[in-house]
Amino acid sequence: MGHWFQRNIIEPGKLPTLLALATFVLTFLLTRTVTRLIRAGKGPFRDVSPGGLHIHHAVPGVVLTVVGGFGAVSTGTHGIAASVCAVVFGLGAGLVLDEFALIVHLHDVYWTEQGRRSVEVVILAAALALLVLSGFSPLDVNSLTPDQEQGRGTAIVTLVVNFGFVLITLVKGKPRMALVGVLVPFVALIGAFRLARPGSPWARRFYRARPKARAKGALRAYHRDARWAGPRRRVQDWIGGAPDEPERPGRLPR
Repeated sequence: MGHWFQRNIIEPGKLPTLLALATFVLTFLLTRTVTRLIRAGKGPFRDVSPGGLHIHHAVPGVVLTVVGGFGAVSTGTHGIAASVCAVVFGLGAGLVLDEFALIVHLHDVYWTEQGRRSVEVVILAAALALLVLSGFSPLDVNSLTPDQEQGRGTAIVTLVVNFGFVLITLVKGKPRMALVGVLVPFVALIGAFRLARPGSPWARRFYRARPKARAKGALRAYHRDARWAGPRRRVQDWIGGAPDEPERPGRLPR
């Protein structure tokens, strides 16, 4: 185990990435645990509200992310300093992305349906980091063989084409596939050739005069959402907590 860790993590300079990923996941899980305890009124934890102003944990998260990010850029991939900066960056990223939905909506939607977006982004970010840690790095040219170095032009064209597929996938209303497709080109290719989701910019622009494609895309999206919405919501509730139930019209206050 020690020899494998040395050969595959330490020597390639992946230790900072591993530390950042581990710190990021642990920070998110710990933050969600604390916020769920505060929500339930259990434990010694309380919201930080000096002078009546509620300080969201994304605020210190931004500071830590900036400090850790600049430190990581300036220290390289080896040494104690690089590992410390990676830990600081992972800590800040976990705090910031835990409130990703709040940043998007500019409103406290932490325990609402919109707040589920934070959990989705954290899971996606962790998955992408795992892919990078596993060796999926489309921009890495240091490990190319001499034969591959002679074909850099082909590699650049491949990157440009894949970037085009990523953009098409994103415009078709599939942000998750687009992000994964940045590292795994085959995913972007599939997303680019499949029908766009209803309401996406691609569907509004190109399906306006194609009722069959519009109907087929809507039907496919409906079946996909009906199949995966339930399991996805249960996983999100298990990880980040279930959102508050919206107040119904005529419902008596608690």
